[in-house]
Amino acid sequence: MKIQRIFAKDMRQAIRQVRDEHGPDAVILSSRAVEGGVEVISAIDFDQRAMEASVPRAEPPRRQSTPAAAPMPARRNAADEPAFGALLREVEQGAPVAAARRAGGGIDVRVDDALDDDLEQALGSAMAFADSAPQAGHTETRRAPKRAATTVKDSGRPTRAKSPVNVEWTQEPALVEMRAELKTLRSLFENQLSLLDWQQSEKRHPVRTHVLRRLMELGFGPDLCRKAADRVAENVTPDIAFRQALAIITRHTPVARDDLIDTGGVVAVVGPTGVGKTTTVAKLAARFALRHGRQHVALVSTDNFRIGAQDQLRNFARILGVPVHAADDGEELKRVLDDLSDRRLVLVDTAGMSRRDLRIADQFKALQTSHHKLRSYLVMSAGTQLASLDQTARTYKRMGLAGCIITKVDEAAALGPALTVMLRHRLAAAYLGVGQRVPEDLQPARSDRLVQQAVDIVRDTDVEVEDEHMAMVFGGGH
Repeated sequence: MKIQRIFAKDMRQAIRQVRDEHGPDAVILSSRAVEGGVEVISAIDFDQRAMEASVPRAEPPRRQSTPAAAPMPARRNAADEPAFGALLREVEQGAPVAAARRAGGGIDVRVDDALDDDLEQALGSAMAFADSAPQAGHTETRRAPKRAATTVKDSGRPTRAKSPVNVEWTQEPALVEMRAELKTLRSLFENQLSLLDWQQSEKRHPVRTHVLRRLMELGFGPDLCRKAADRVAENVTPDIAFRQALAIITRHTPVARDDLIDTGGVVAVVGPTGVGKTTTVAKLAARFALRHGRQHVALVSTDNFRIGAQDQLRNFARILGVPVHAADDGEELKRVLDDLSDRRLVLVDTAGMSRRDLRIADQFKALQTSHHKLRSYLVMSAGTQLASLDQTARTYKRMGLAGCIITKVDEAAALGPALTVMLRHRLAAAYLGVGQRVPEDLQPARSDRLVQQAVDIVRDTDVEVEDEHMAMVFGGGH
């Protein structure tokens, strides 16, 4: 840890000097008013373990035959100050503000380059308040050990006996509250600066910011909004630019080229609980049976975790007139698929598992043990939030997905999250579930239809993104 004492005319100049000399990682340990200005003690590379390792325990002082010379240090060190032990007690344990008066009234703040003048003035006022805060009624920190006696070596040079550093701190309610207020103040300034930056950007680049806002209203992720907005022309009207952005998204939205109803094969539907996997299996089976005949389709269930989990699938199978089989593990699934090798389409309904379920690895293994060419499709609900959809896609991509099926489109408040995940992870959409009817409410996915539905849903709900949210997402760099 490197410690330096700085003198300046006022607190603003002191903070700037610390920032210029030490960078944004410097820590202000203490500050106090002195004749002609302020005195600030700053530190960099503060490491508790290194400090404790470098300071050995002090041995009992030995009697010297030669009288001790008067202490005449040519240079005062910050660590020798009586207040420094108390100050270390505050810094070592992450105290919000150093002990008032006795520790110099310092505040543990990082000197950030983005700190503006108003914030510096506010911090300076807060430190002045801390320096004058009354101490009555609060527990004082234990005083630091007094300066060790100076002894004289054979060379005659004065040297100090090392003493242990006892690091302690106190939780003074007033100082804790002040620390919280300072954090709130800093957050307020940062939010205001981001809002100002966003408003200035709206004036400088009105077309681009209009596109960003409209895409955010559709529920698209910020990364996708930036990429689309960066590719539109600036010399067109905002509405034309927005249509250009939609065209760009439509062109890059992946959809399945082959229809499962035509190609057939062994198809597994996977995904979390409650996204509509079993209903999707029933819709696919019904569409295939209507086109090719029920004798060419069969159903398999691997959901043996929930009580009555297979009852719904069995009811669908009875209505459609197709067989249904159960497989508890990978070996049994392999045997069942071997028995159904004469069927043109075999649909495997899997157990719904969250991305945190420890059994999900067993499910992946069971689906991959079969020698049959099995294609897995991730079923995602359009009404799920973007962060959850993204994590689900990351988890299930490990099993090698052939694509995805978007369900509950009719219930979603926005399709932007599902489209964002499709684009991020290159998941080609095969079908869209737009209702509960079997098999009518299952549509083959088309990119233009998906994007148009995303626009229509938001138009009906009249969604509007506030400036504060736009500033938080895009302010300070866009």
